[in-house]
Amino acid sequence: MRPRTLVSFLGACAVLAGCGGGTHSVSGPSVSATSDASPGASTSQGLGFPALATKNTTRVPGTDPTADAAGVALAVYPSAAPGTHPAAVAIAPTGDWQAAIAAAVLMAPPIRAPMLLSGSSSLPAASAAALRQLAPSGSGAAGGAQVIRVGSVPAPSGLRAASINGAGPYALAAEIDRFVSAAQGKANPDVVIASGDNAAYAMPAAGWAAESGDPVLFVTGSGIPEATRQALLSHQGPHIYVLGPPSVIPDSVLAQLRKYGAVTRVGASDPATNSVAFAEFRDPPCGFGQPCAHVPGSFGWAMRSPGHGYVLINAHRPLDAAAAAALSGSGDYGPQLLVNDPSTLPRSVLNFFLDYATPGYTQEGPTAAVYNHGWVIGDQSAISVGVQAELDSLLEAVPQSSR
Repeated sequence: MRPRTLVSFLGACAVLAGCGGGTHSVSGPSVSATSDASPGASTSQGLGFPALATKNTTRVPGTDPTADAAGVALAVYPSAAPGTHPAAVAIAPTGDWQAAIAAAVLMAPPIRAPMLLSGSSSLPAASAAALRQLAPSGSGAAGGAQVIRVGSVPAPSGLRAASINGAGPYALAAEIDRFVSAAQGKANPDVVIASGDNAAYAMPAAGWAAESGDPVLFVTGSGIPEATRQALLSHQGPHIYVLGPPSVIPDSVLAQLRKYGAVTRVGASDPATNSVAFAEFRDPPCGFGQPCAHVPGSFGWAMRSPGHGYVLINAHRPLDAAAAAALSGSGDYGPQLLVNDPSTLPRSVLNFFLDYATPGYTQEGPTAAVYNHGWVIGDQSAISVGVQAELDSLLEAVPQSSR
């Protein structure tokens, strides 16, 4: 995989940083610098490196998920040349993390809508500025809509809009599923069930939904909401993949889910390890001694080899999972991995990279190797530069004898 260009993303940062809007701004490094800075000035600060990017990573430096969503949307759709605008843009509610995560599926074919975030009153400045630059053309799969409003968000003037509404987060997730099934012309055979109580364990579902088109529905620790039941019935015996450990979604809830289809659990004890388990998983399982990869007809990232993209997000910012989902559904198509502490790469994530991600090259040299790329979501209060630097090192190609 080739390193991606920063030109369009730098433009996005410039647009968002200059648009105002209180806390909904990109608090990141400068996008320009002079060579005649005063003595003692930091060149790294002026140029924005390494916080903006390193050789194997790129940061979306939003102070909050609204700014991150705007930056991601413009990184995925630079909208600066013909063919680089999206057909539609989704606007999801900041007050409903479940709906925002479920809405990530709108990035999958056939709609391919990146996400912006908004409260119920008016579009934040960062979202409004990004929407103007994105200038969506209209999606035939969404009835010609340029904007897909999810829940209680404003209707941008001058743009054709489709609306998805539901009474509460579980009903809204079910309505998103219905909307996407209509656009696809069928209900997907695979469904992801996530916790509606604990956002950190549900977060990795957003990236998978954007890549696969599989809907995300929610349960509670005590049972299945009626809206989720009805949505499962519409899929007519789907494969149901439950994301999270028994401490979050009890076995008793899995027993209830088996009335609607075959159930498989994917999960681990803490949010970071849970995200790693989801990144490694594939159904059917990978054959012993055979390469593990996501292939048509299988479920799961199956990330057990180098040469991929990865998206690093903070477990305490659940809306960042929705904001960054478009990166998992485009470019280098990477799973979302979580950090619990901004200053520390979790041991489970570190071991994941050591086991599977570090590319090794042979006597043919590094130009014949495969390459990784990591996206870091949020400013330095979300993920520190130290963690970004460590990620950069882990993704670097090394001589095979040094692995």
